[in-house]
Amino acid sequence: MKKIACIGDKESVLCFMAIGCSVFVVESAEEAAKILRKLASDQSFPIIFLTENFYNAMPGVLDDYSESPLPAIISIPAASGSQGTGMANIKALVEKAIGADITLNN
Repeated sequence: MKKIACIGDKESVLCFMAIGCSVFVVESAEEAAKILRKLASDQSFPIIFLTENFYNAMPGVLDDYSESPLPAIISIPAASGSQGTGMANIKALVEKAIGADITLNN
């Protein structure tokens, strides 16, 4: 059965249980990286949400999966607030796809 996983601190990810995600509570980037590698290798989680605080702390680990279509590793804001990582990633992908920045800057 294919599922969605959510990795992050307890305060940020427990609410994802309510929508059926498998939640993995971690306290460090090293712990998050270990779980991410395990989930990616068993291929039962095609979508993995990762809180921005851990997403930003492990760029080398994320590079291992950047060229693969699955799993889709998506940064989400932590309970403490957004760091803008998700929007920056979308902007970079759009620029790569069409060769120009078409986002509206506020």
